[in-house]
Amino acid sequence: MVSLSIPGEAMLASISSSVLRGVDGVPVTVEVHVAGGLPAFTVVGLPDAACREARDRVRAAVLSSGLRWPQQRITVNLAPSGLPKAGSGLDLPMAIGVLVASGLLDSQRVADVAFLGELGLGGAVRPVAGIVPLVEALAERTVVVAPRCQAEASIVGRHCVRAAPTLAGVLAALEGSAPWAVGPSPLDRADSAAPISSGDLADVRGQPLARRAVEVAAAGGHHLFLVGPPGAGKTMLAQRLVGLLPLLEPSVALETTKIHSAAGERLPIGGLISWAPFRAPHHGASMAALVGGGSSWLRPGEISLASGGVLFLDELAEFTPAVLDALRQPLEEGRIRLARASGSVSFPARFLLVAASNPCPCGNAGTPQPCRCSVAIRRRYRRRLSAPLLDRFDLRLGVQRLDPERLTIGGPEESSEVVAARVAAARELARHRGVGANRDLAGALLERHAVLGSSGRALLTDALRQQRLTARGVDRVRRVARTLADLAGDAGAELRDEHLSLAMYLRAEPEALLGVEP
Repeated sequence: MVSLSIPGEAMLASISSSVLRGVDGVPVTVEVHVAGGLPAFTVVGLPDAACREARDRVRAAVLSSGLRWPQQRITVNLAPSGLPKAGSGLDLPMAIGVLVASGLLDSQRVADVAFLGELGLGGAVRPVAGIVPLVEALAERTVVVAPRCQAEASIVGRHCVRAAPTLAGVLAALEGSAPWAVGPSPLDRADSAAPISSGDLADVRGQPLARRAVEVAAAGGHHLFLVGPPGAGKTMLAQRLVGLLPLLEPSVALETTKIHSAAGERLPIGGLISWAPFRAPHHGASMAALVGGGSSWLRPGEISLASGGVLFLDELAEFTPAVLDALRQPLEEGRIRLARASGSVSFPARFLLVAASNPCPCGNAGTPQPCRCSVAIRRRYRRRLSAPLLDRFDLRLGVQRLDPERLTIGGPEESSEVVAARVAAARELARHRGVGANRDLAGALLERHAVLGSSGRALLTDALRQQRLTARGVDRVRRVARTLADLAGDAGAELRDEHLSLAMYLRAEPEALLGVEP
C-alpha cells in the first residue's frame, strides 16, 4: 500500500484490495482523492451497481463510527480501470482510503495492509463471497477481513489475517489502542469438515452388477449412466458413490474451496473442503445454472461446484437437450470456458458425472408391467439424449427392480467402508502412473499402462467394425478395463480379455437400455 500527500488542499490515498473474476481474485488498488469543491462522492473504474452504491454505505458507516465526514469532493478510482468491478467487498478499503486522504488516519498505519469487506450503515464489517480467492490474489501481507471470514481467509496460509467487527474496531486496532478480533483457526477444526452423510452401500440390496459399476466408477473416475424403472435403486446407488471416494488431494481441496467460496456457498467450519462434493441439480436447471454464467457476475455453475466430486443428474432425459450438450466439452477437458460481452473466464469442471433415467416416459419399458408409450414416443424420448453425450459415458447399465423375496430375505451386502478401501488402493495405483484416476490416462500413458494383446485388439477391432464402439469408446473401454484389473489386483500392463469383455458389457448400447430398436 502506498499513500502520499499532495501540497495544497488535495490529498490522495491508495489502498490495496481485490475483486473476483470468475473463481480467481484480481488485485485492485482503491485510489481515493479528496479535494476542494462541492461535496460529492464519485466512484469510477467500471463499478457495477452494488459497487457504486458503496458511496452511501461508506458515508453512513463513517458517520456512525463517530468520525468526521469530509465536506469536500471525493473521487474513488478502482484501478485497473479497464477491469469490471462487482460486489460490495471494496466498501472497507474505500472507507479506509477516505480516512487516510482526509487526514483522520496516519498512512503509515496501513502500509502493506489490504482490506476486504462490506460495510453496514452502522459501521459493521460484513463478510463477502469469494474470500479465499480474494485473499490468495493479494501479495504476502496483512489482510483485514470480517470476523466470520477469518477462518476461510487463513487457509491460503501465506498471509497474516486480521479481523475486526466494525469500522471503529479496525481503526482502533490499526492505531494500537485495541486488539484485533480473534476468530477460529482452521487448523484446529480441520477434522470438523465432515462430508454430508450419503448413506452406506450396504443399504442397497441385490443389484450386484450395478454395485460393481458404482465401485468401478469411483475407482477410475468413470462417468456412469444408469437406466431403469422407478424404484430400481438408481438414486440410492448414485448417492452412495460419493461415500466411496477418498479425501481430496491438498491442491484439489484448495481449488474446490476457492470455487465454493467464489460462488458464495457455505464452507465447512474449518474453511477447507476436504471431502468430494456431491451436487444434484433439478432437471429444470438452466444453462447458466449448470455450466455457469450470468449477466454482470460470471458465477460458477453446478459442474464447477461438483469439481473434485460427483455431479448427479437424475431424470437425465427431462433436462433440456441444449443444456445437456453443453456438458460435452467440459467432460473432455475438465474445464468450462465462458465468453460474454463483459469478458471471458475459465472455470474448473473436473467432475464425475453420474446420470439416471427411466427407459421411457412411463418407466415401464422392459418390465413385466405393460408400457403405455408408443414406439414413436420412446424414440422421441431417446432423441433428447444426443449420441455424442452418451458416448462420453464410460459405463452404461440397465437396472431392474428386485424380486420382493430378495428385498425381504437377502443377507447383508458389502459396506461402503469395505468397498472404499478397494477404491483407495486402485486410486493409489493410478497416482503411481502419474494421474489422479484412470480416466485421465491418455496418449503415451494409455499405451504404456493399458496394453492390448492380440486377442484384445481383435475384440475391439470387431466392435469398431460393427459400429458398437467409436474411436473415443475404444479408449474409454481400455481405461475401464485398466480399472477392473486394478480392483482385481492385476497390476500387469497388458489387459486381460476378461476385463476387456466386462468393460464392453458394462457399456451397453443406449438404444437397448432405452427400449428403442436401433
